Amino acid sequence: MAGRGAGWRRFARSASSNFSASSFGDVVIVAAKRTPIGSFHGSLASVSATRLGSLAIAAALESVQMQADQVQEVYMGNVLSAGLGQAPARQAALGAGLSSSTICTTINKVCASGMKAVMLGAQSIMLGINQVVCVGGMESMSNAPFFLPASTSLKTLGHLQLKSSMLYDGLWDPTKDMSMGSCAELCAEEMKISRGAQDDHAIASYERAAQAQALGITKAEIVPVTLEGRKGQGPTIVSQDEECHKFDPEKLRKLRPVFKENGTITAGNSSSISDGAAVLLLTSAAYAEQQDLPIMARICGLGDAAQSPEKYPTSPALAIPQALKHAGLSKNDISLFEINEAFSVVDLANGQLLGLGQEQINIHGGAVSLGHPIGASGARIIISLLTGLANQDQKFGAASVCNGGGGASAIVLERDPSYRLYKHTSDQSKTTSKLDDTK
Repeated sequence: MAGRGAGWRRFARSASSNFSASSFGDVVIVAAKRTPIGSFHGSLASVSATRLGSLAIAAALESVQMQADQVQEVYMGNVLSAGLGQAPARQAALGAGLSSSTICTTINKVCASGMKAVMLGAQSIMLGINQVVCVGGMESMSNAPFFLPASTSLKTLGHLQLKSSMLYDGLWDPTKDMSMGSCAELCAEEMKISRGAQDDHAIASYERAAQAQALGITKAEIVPVTLEGRKGQGPTIVSQDEECHKFDPEKLRKLRPVFKENGTITAGNSSSISDGAAVLLLTSAAYAEQQDLPIMARICGLGDAAQSPEKYPTSPALAIPQALKHAGLSKNDISLFEINEAFSVVDLANGQLLGLGQEQINIHGGAVSLGHPIGASGARIIISLLTGLANQDQKFGAASVCNGGGGASAIVLERDPSYRLYKHTSDQSKTTSKLDDTK
């Protein structure tokens, strides 16, 4: 038995060193839709996370005329689940009209939840378990409730204190007892990234997002959300991201630090609290061909990494190389990167560690300017990467998102040549080059 055990260990080591995404069945993305991203207590505040998820799922299905009963499994990221009721992913799926026999799982990997949902769905197809999986994430930070810990008895003499589920479950590290922003301040100090550099980055993010919206580049991603009007008024249609319009560069540079006296991180160079959902439809390559589905991209590499919880901002610089190794590619093969802008310092630090130019990262803006609905952002940046690759006619791209607890997830895509959104014009090229000058 001992000899057999040693043999199995040698096999496992050999197998793990040789396995790559191409060792299994090819996984392709055939649809990608998201809601607009609403500001905190803004345009989408009346819509629950599960309803936002339903809208995105239904839009993804409709975009490729896929029948609801074709979807075999659903993975949806969601972090702030308190008060949503049982099985948020199940609610979103049934609300979109999926079959009651569809298997559904809710994923919580904090800010990487949406991306981890995509990874789990892809892995189920790679292993031959499924052929069609709906994946993504959803969050309504505006509706995150307050709660009273059970350890606080009503018999206790004195005051009772409510806790914010958004802060407690989404934005605070319990192992170090510190906020995500305080961890980001540590990163800025360690990496020697100045307040000015972070503000410059934030301003560029807003400019890129506003320009992409003005040019209609991101329009194909978005499913409009129709809200019931007040009595005597017609419905309101929300069709654009809300946050990128709330921007004044002069005021941004004057904002006070939030997390540390004389610190560098402000509300302006941090991602905004937001509401939204993002969904992708994954299939096997064989199924897409059989059903004549449009292929947007192939998933060719996956990676996760982790380090000490307070160091989470730089974890994408560990996860991206893992995903590249899995894909059998190098950094030089990748044209565009999406690194979630939890804070401007996250983007700057990981770009510095990986040796990337800012012209390669988040070319249509990021979470600082668009918003960061934490359960959805991991899926949203994949959709943004797809748009960037199609718009720039590039082949390979990588996306990564850090998460509380010290982790990060990453994914590598190969765009299908048939998937392209726009033909470049001289005016658009000039605009892009102007936005790339973020130094």
